[in-house]
Amino acid sequence: MCSTDSNAEPQHTPSDPALLLELKTKRPPSLVGRAGCEAWSVDFSPDGAWFAWSMGHGIVWVVAWPLDIEDAQNGERDRGDKSFSCGQPVWGLAFGPRPPKSPAASHSAKRPSPGGNSLLLATGLENGVIKVWNVLAGTAAFELHGHEGVVRNLVFPQNGKLTLISSSRDKTLRIWDLAQKGKKVQVLSGHKDWISCCCVSPDCSMVASVGRFDRMVCLWSLRSYTFIRTLTGDTQKVLHLYSSCDFSPDGALLATAGFGGSRWLIDLWDPYTAEKLATWVDNFEDYSLNQISAIQFSPNGLHLAFVTEYRALQIWEPGRKGMAMQTKVDRESNGLCCNYHPQGGVIATGTRDGHVRFWRAPRRVPSLCHLCRSSLRHSVSTHQMEPLPLPKRILKYLTYRNIPEYLEPCRSSEEEEWEG
Repeated sequence: MCSTDSNAEPQHTPSDPALLLELKTKRPPSLVGRAGCEAWSVDFSPDGAWFAWSMGHGIVWVVAWPLDIEDAQNGERDRGDKSFSCGQPVWGLAFGPRPPKSPAASHSAKRPSPGGNSLLLATGLENGVIKVWNVLAGTAAFELHGHEGVVRNLVFPQNGKLTLISSSRDKTLRIWDLAQKGKKVQVLSGHKDWISCCCVSPDCSMVASVGRFDRMVCLWSLRSYTFIRTLTGDTQKVLHLYSSCDFSPDGALLATAGFGGSRWLIDLWDPYTAEKLATWVDNFEDYSLNQISAIQFSPNGLHLAFVTEYRALQIWEPGRKGMAMQTKVDRESNGLCCNYHPQGGVIATGTRDGHVRFWRAPRRVPSLCHLCRSSLRHSVSTHQMEPLPLPKRILKYLTYRNIPEYLEPCRSSEEEEWEG
């Protein structure tokens, strides 16, 4: 089912200087605050022209980006917004790989043309089914069956191929060949409990996954579909539940997020050597505020964004003690997911009440050192770096070993103003 009727209303909310826009879902008062309203997943298309989010009760809304607020409110333009009814709660979604550009694309307007190239959107459902949609046509393409639990996370490797990776509460990851409509599938088994999240390295050679209750961080080969290793190194006595993971844009870092006891933590790993490079920790007196739900690196790799129970969004520059940006303390923020626009500058967050907020992300011109490191590490592994005859200080920088091993934020749980 697809319609162009708007199921959400844009609102300007000036309460936080970083907040650009909030989309609030329209639903009967009897459903507000009840289970099923959650926005579990948000995503921008690879070219940044579309935005999608699971707005609760099995509905996914897709809008053209950037949003034209005045036109949307006045109804003066058919924006081409689409809603897809999935019939089941939607826990994960992801846009397909960047479609090939036609010669006329470079001369077209900023807004996508309904008659342009196809764009896929995969939605992971509570019953284990994955529904794939043709966004521009507004129709269902096909379904993928095989998972026996909630499909929690979906990722399209950006290698130009129609490959989809899914992770599920059935303890498995599956790699689907959508060119054959999922008839050819690889199953990766090894986790002992629910898989919370998975991500793909930028060179599309590795898949990382984190288990919520088995506390496993696993690496898999996307070339041979085999298990590589488990990342260990947690010497802390407090048990933590893993919730999210993400590779840095150059593939040299893997960030994992977990929480337990009175704190949350973010670990930075070297995926090539399995070494834990750094740990960022925040402690709380109120145990109900310790949950960290999602993390993502910025497109340029300078920042790491994450959402927690007590702040809608925080953005950290790895290696720095303070935050590059953080929203005001909001004990009802209940953030569940976050996603950067491919060009940076904007980040979207989804909440437990089904709403979506768009935030102004910090913009900083990367240093020449950072650009050189990013370019080099995208194609050179740690094992290849270490034998090079480089000064020790330069080698530490290129392998991210210049980051302090243990960091605690300054009064992160107290009220602070944004200094972005």
